[in-house]
Amino acid sequence: MEDATSSNPQSIGFTEKLKSWLSWSWTYICAVWFAMVLTMIYVLRSPLKLQDTLTSASVFLNTLTPKFYVALTGTSSLISGLILIFEWWYFRKYGTSFIEQVSVSHLRPLLGGVESSTTTGLFSSVNGEAEPRPSVSECKVWRNPLNLFRGAEYSRYTWVTGKEPLTYYDMNLSAQDHQTFFTGDTQQLKPEDTVMQKAWRERNPQARIRAAYQAIEMNHECAAAYVLLAEEEATTITEAERLFKQALRSGKREQRVQDQITTGKDINLLVYIKRRLAMCARKLGRIKEAVKMMRDLMKEFPLLGMLNIHENLLEALLELQAYADVQAVLAKYDDISLPKSATICYTSALLKARAVSEKFSPEAASRRGLSTAEMNAVEAIHRAVEFNPHVPKYLLEMKSLILPPEHILKRGDSEAVAYAFFHLQHWKRAEGALNLLHCTWEGTFHEVSVYPKKELPFFILFTAGLCSFTAMLAMLTHQFPELMGVFAKAFFSTLFAPLGFFADKMQSFMPSSFWHQLTRI
Repeated sequence: MEDATSSNPQSIGFTEKLKSWLSWSWTYICAVWFAMVLTMIYVLRSPLKLQDTLTSASVFLNTLTPKFYVALTGTSSLISGLILIFEWWYFRKYGTSFIEQVSVSHLRPLLGGVESSTTTGLFSSVNGEAEPRPSVSECKVWRNPLNLFRGAEYSRYTWVTGKEPLTYYDMNLSAQDHQTFFTGDTQQLKPEDTVMQKAWRERNPQARIRAAYQAIEMNHECAAAYVLLAEEEATTITEAERLFKQALRSGKREQRVQDQITTGKDINLLVYIKRRLAMCARKLGRIKEAVKMMRDLMKEFPLLGMLNIHENLLEALLELQAYADVQAVLAKYDDISLPKSATICYTSALLKARAVSEKFSPEAASRRGLSTAEMNAVEAIHRAVEFNPHVPKYLLEMKSLILPPEHILKRGDSEAVAYAFFHLQHWKRAEGALNLLHCTWEGTFHEVSVYPKKELPFFILFTAGLCSFTAMLAMLTHQFPELMGVFAKAFFSTLFAPLGFFADKMQSFMPSSFWHQLTRI
């Protein structure tokens, strides 16, 4: 067994080298193959009677009427128009191009364009090991640190309205997170981990729940299965908390069997369960207990800043109205070297606005000018609005709130929804804070930023241009058939002139007897 495991990395390294060599040589192999095909066609032009075939083809094309070319260009325009309509519909529904998605998913791996990923789990490096992780500035989509429970909270919306509160894209990201962080290395999977890995990928909630019970039948101490049941089957927060406690006990018993935490999966699972237990305590009104659990978690795993547990702590402290503790947390995490968030920026603005908002009056401020504290509050609001300009409309209830997603886009509308959903009550509790926000936030921009702006995919623009170009050709061919015929002949003669020049040069360079022997072969 040891010999097999020791030889396995060598075979994997050889395979990776072979794949990289094939990827590197793919372009050159295609170029050589294309040159060989052209050479063989030229060499075998006499046996294949290519000259006679081209002559008959040119005669046939010359006998075609302009109506044929009108029909040809019109059909091309119609087909490209249908592709354009489908691409536009797919982009509006899924936010991406169908052709681009198929190219990236299926064609790019065949061409050797798959980038090697060195991304590790969010919960790595706890034991002090130096592991590669992506740059913070490159991360666009983040896990919502205050995401709701699917079974106990999101499902209520489905029961009442019959509609799904989460998009398939959002749920797919969550499935990828759970599959990556809770099942660990595929070479060390246990049977129940294999079942759970498939469970996270299931689209049907009932199928995921059945798979979780199947994993529990295999191993009664499968903590990941209890996590899935707590997230999706539990219909109340109390029931979810009970299942999370069962998951925590199972995880700790598994650690005692192993004597130590040996994999990143154990760390990931432990941190996730403790965090969700703290969120259960917060939702059930045991706020001080939740604050203590979050502080202990941050103290036990100090390198988990990427998880944004401090945002859960800030929300709980604001509920306790422990503003001094909130300021202490902000002083630690409101750093230029750390990633910003709407929670950090707007909580800082709330604390400064709270100090002056109760006595703030726009008329009095216009007469006497702003004081130093009022100026600091206004500047904090401006900084927050510059980071995410979508938040004020939700805080001022100019836009309707919806349930927050499980993933957010930094500085985007989804982050604004997630922040306002949990923090609107804290702004309302500070008397005059929303009034100060209303009086000052529009002065930040002449027009509120629309970041992030969604650009049209390349293939939509390409199909739109192709449809317009072929439609224009059809119209011109119908109106001016003779002139378009002359133009087409001139265009194709110019297009094939380099090929004719290359063939003449090859014929003059090689001896005629050599070509004669090749044609006889």
